[in-house]
Amino acid sequence: MNRNWTAFNITSVVFGFAFLYIPILLLIIYSFNESKLVTVWAGFSTKWYAAAFANQALVDAAWVTFQVAFISASIATVLGTMAAMALVRYTRFNGRFLFSGMIYAPLVMPEVITGLSLLLLFVAIGLDRGMLTVILAHITFSMCFVAVVVQSRLSTMDASLEEAALDLGATPTRAFFSVTLPLILPAVLAGWMLAFTLSLDDLVIAQFNSGPGATTLPMKIFSQVRLGVTPEINAVCTILVAIVTTGVVIASISMKRQEIARQRAQQLAAQA
Repeated sequence: MNRNWTAFNITSVVFGFAFLYIPILLLIIYSFNESKLVTVWAGFSTKWYAAAFANQALVDAAWVTFQVAFISASIATVLGTMAAMALVRYTRFNGRFLFSGMIYAPLVMPEVITGLSLLLLFVAIGLDRGMLTVILAHITFSMCFVAVVVQSRLSTMDASLEEAALDLGATPTRAFFSVTLPLILPAVLAGWMLAFTLSLDDLVIAQFNSGPGATTLPMKIFSQVRLGVTPEINAVCTILVAIVTTGVVIASISMKRQEIARQRAQQLAAQA
């Protein structure tokens, strides 16, 4: 056995993963429970999934959630990538320290403070709360995560490849889309997936900044859980877990294939 894998290390890993995933596993199992009592197993049934899809309020909340997550993740990915480019490529400009601090601050800022600050901002400028304010709020905090992910990839990328494209006559825009973007695409996709998942999961910030017609699924689930957990809620949460897991697996496979293709291209270029 590898000396790094001692009995203590194995035990720590097992208990760590058990602490993280056993609650999720129990939630999935009891979503197929026949009984309305979530802690009493009465047989296998899928009726709660049918009930969840028949619940129009839950369906509407889910649709709002996916709209907000997709739009906010897409915009946050563009802005986060631009911020990462500025931090990596332009190391000397006035206010760089302040700019980097503003990028990293939301990563450690309590969600209550972020949500309340954005609420006060929207009230001050007279912007009515609704789907737009939720999208703007999610862009604000998820953009920072994208910037960190993309920045780590840009820091390890060979800048001479982009410089070679510029020397050959390419414009900065074309060099970015033809050289830089394909090289950092796995990180960009990972950043988008992270932003999408964070938006999908957010409750606190959305609670502060939502309005009529902008109730997200986490908000709807939270309001129903206060009256008691039902197998219907377990079914909805299981569907969310399945969607997020599928997206993560697809993104991982895609990034791995792109990385393999990039390595093969580099090997062929070196041989030529």
